[in-house]
Formats: sequence, C-alpha cells, structure tokens
Amino acid sequence: MQLKDLEFKQQLTRFIEFRGIDIMLYLKNGTVLELDKNRQLEGDMVVQRNRDGSENAVHLDDIVKADFFAA
Repeated sequence: MQLKDLEFKQQLTRFIEFRGIDIMLYLKNGTVLELDKNRQLEGDMVVQRNRDGSENAVHLDDIVKADFFAA
C-alpha cells in the first residue's frame, strides 16, 4: 500500500506510540533499521535512544518502507 507523505507520517506516528509494535525501517541507502521500544517522532525525524545514551535519527524522506510487527 503506497501512502502519501502526510498519511505515512500520521500512520508512523501512531505505530511509534504503540510500544507493543516492532518497527523495521528500510532506508534509501539500503540500510535496515530495527527500532526498539525507546523511540519517538520529533518533527520529521524518527529518533531512537540507545541504552548507552547515544541516539540514531532518520529523516522521514530517507525511509523507503516500514514494516510493523506485533510483539
């Protein structure tokens, strides 16, 4: 299912808030990023905070596809 940018952002926001959903992001550069439960959407950036205090941030424009799995 192809979604327009605003629809994609709204759907991703909804799923990011559900902690029982695992999210896999597929990026334009071929990287696959698995988001753990410590994630949030800040503006147009998906931010994941790691246990060691570091952060990974991905801009929405860099995401090609997202898969959602019930944990």
